[in-house]
Amino acid sequence: MAPDAPSAPAGRPAVDALIAWFGREGADLPWRRTRDRYAVLVSETMLQATPVRRVVSYFTRWMERWPTPEALADAALGDVLAAWHGLGYPRRARNLHAAASAIARTGWPDDLTALPGVGPYTAAAVACFADERAVIPVDTNVRRVLARRFPDGWPGTPDGEAWAVGQALMDFGREICSARAPACDAPCPLREGCPAADAGTVAEVTPKRRPQGRYEGSLRQRRGRLLGEIAERGRVPLDADPDAAATLIADGLVRAGRRYLLPMP
Repeated sequence: MAPDAPSAPAGRPAVDALIAWFGREGADLPWRRTRDRYAVLVSETMLQATPVRRVVSYFTRWMERWPTPEALADAALGDVLAAWHGLGYPRRARNLHAAASAIARTGWPDDLTALPGVGPYTAAAVACFADERAVIPVDTNVRRVLARRFPDGWPGTPDGEAWAVGQALMDFGREICSARAPACDAPCPLREGCPAADAGTVAEVTPKRRPQGRYEGSLRQRRGRLLGEIAERGRVPLDADPDAAATLIADGLVRAGRRYLLPMP
């Protein structure tokens, strides 16, 4: 979690333009209507490697069912995994359940990275979007915007605008300053003075993403399919993809008896 750089007045007009653009165009998302730490933690955990449009319905149902860390901590892990199915990477659900249990026992730690599954990015997101502290959560979209438009460093966040800046950078990176088709012409509110666009080096300065392996037929797909069958049917035979089952068991996501089952509470 990195604090803002000292204010640099030369870059402030771009920051003001970004905030104004977000005020007009920012997406209305359910987790943006609250400053509750737990709600922000849930949303940020769900948004890791999952598109925003898919997360909205899951987040809404989740918060209706488990509105507090204490409610989630009291839930059976199997129920949590079943509710998570379809978002992918179910270890995130297991970690979120463990984090809620830790919060229910001892409260929120001073260092949020002490919670299971919470790394520097998620800790910064909670600090910015719940506590409204002037830190910037740097995900893939934000890193790309900073590299292209602010290569000399962030000019500084205006007082009282920490939440808006963090959200604006994410929306701007997703909607305007995208990876493959950035709108560097008229739609871009930060086009004036953009170093990458002016120099014609937008592609060159874009941080490279690690290529993902093929999903179709992969172990990750098989794990998801098997976990989904267990969640839907309650149990499946032991001869149902034992290799995938072995990895799920090792991750604490499945248990084996006479059938494969979801974990006990």
